[in-house]
Order: sequence, then C-alpha cells, then structure tokens
Amino acid sequence: MTKKYYVVWKGAKTGVFDNWPEVQQLTSGRADAQYMGFPTKQEAEEAFKAPYSKALARRSLSKSPQSKSTTVTPQYGNKVNADVQIFSDGACSPNPGKSGTGIAVYQQTKLTELWYGLYDANGTNNTAELLGILESLKMAKFYLAKQKSVEILSDSKYSIDSVTQWAAGWQRRGWKKANGEEIKNPDIIKACYELYLSMKSQITITYVKGHANIEGNELADRMAVYARMQQETSFKQFTSTINIKEILAMPSG
Repeated sequence: MTKKYYVVWKGAKTGVFDNWPEVQQLTSGRADAQYMGFPTKQEAEEAFKAPYSKALARRSLSKSPQSKSTTVTPQYGNKVNADVQIFSDGACSPNPGKSGTGIAVYQQTKLTELWYGLYDANGTNNTAELLGILESLKMAKFYLAKQKSVEILSDSKYSIDSVTQWAAGWQRRGWKKANGEEIKNPDIIKACYELYLSMKSQITITYVKGHANIEGNELADRMAVYARMQQETSFKQFTSTINIKEILAMPSG
C-alpha cells in the first residue's frame, strides 16, 4: 500500500502525520476538525504552511481551468453518462457514532441542488452511505418520471455491491449470508433493493474514489459532515447560496 501523509489544521494536535489511526484519534468527535491526506510528505508540509481553506480550494480546482466553474470533474474522462448525476456520501465520527448523509445533484453537468440530513447519534459509515444510496434512488425515480437519464455515484463499494450484486442472493436466503449469518443493515438494504429493482434497467450506479478531487463527491461529503454537525434528522435541501468554493472549505469527513 502506498504510504500517505496527513495534515491536521484543527484537532487535539496539529501538524503533519503519517499514521491514519492517530489522525482519527486527533479529529474524532470534533465538529471543527480540519484535516486532509496527501501522497507525499513534501506536499503535506507545504499545505500545512497555508490555511485549510486554501488547501481545499487548491484540491477542488486542480483539475479545472475555471475557478468558478460548477461543472463536475468526472473521474472517467470527459464523458458524462446521464442527464442527471446524483453524488451521495456518508460521514460518521467516530465509527460507530454520530453520522449524517449528503447528496449533490448535477443536471447537464451543472450543480443544481445540495441535500443533507439523516443524522443518527449511533450510526456507522455504512449506514450513512446506504442511506445516501436510498435517497439517491428516490431522487432517480423522480427524474426518470421526467424522462431524464440518471447516474448515481458513490464512493462506498460496500453500499453499491450490497444493492446491485449481493442483495439478490441475500433475499433468496431470507436476507442471510451464504454461511447463514444475518446480514447487517437489512432494513436499509431491503428498501434500496426494492427501489433498485424497479428502475435497474434505466439507471447507472457508478463507484467513484473518495477524496480524489471529484467535485460532486467532495460536495456530498461536506453535506454529510454538515448533517452530522447540525444533527439534522430529516433530509432537507441546502437552501443557502451555493458557493462551491465556500462549501468545499467546510469540514470534510
């Protein structure tokens, strides 16, 4: 595994670190935590010399020539696979612990909506991510009724595989694994799978790498953390002015 370095701007201790569990201990449970990973120690040390907001802005704009663009930067080249792209993400700190879910919606590559909520004081990363898939499927149903093509994008391979690959077998076995064990998060997975079956031939579900400068994923992440910080139990639209640069400067998960 490639070694990674982390900068903590706000936490129990600040600085450059090369140990992720230590970074988790320094930032877990802190609503104001500010941290980010880097591929090299030099990049991390340079980033630590500047404010966290500058590092976020640089990361979000590194693949885009226009600093004020609201156009998604796809991880798969220049091709956009659908009229509507729904990015979902979940955040939990610690894990298990306080969790929230966020969504960013793009139409014709333009950011149009942000959503956040579903706070759970005893959630997990997986439940938050699965709830993101569930809300995305609900939104997909709405857009499909308007004759729009839809792509759902998530950085949770577990959530995607649970719904698109494993659920069929689990259902046949009474929602149990092949070894007879009960599956985790059955209620959310059942709800997701029912919706997925009703539209599977009409939508695309795509895995994206988390924290990889993909604007939609980063914005969904900020909304998930915002939901956790606000302890918003409903799922509601972000109604403040959408300033991408300012939102990316919000705490990340």
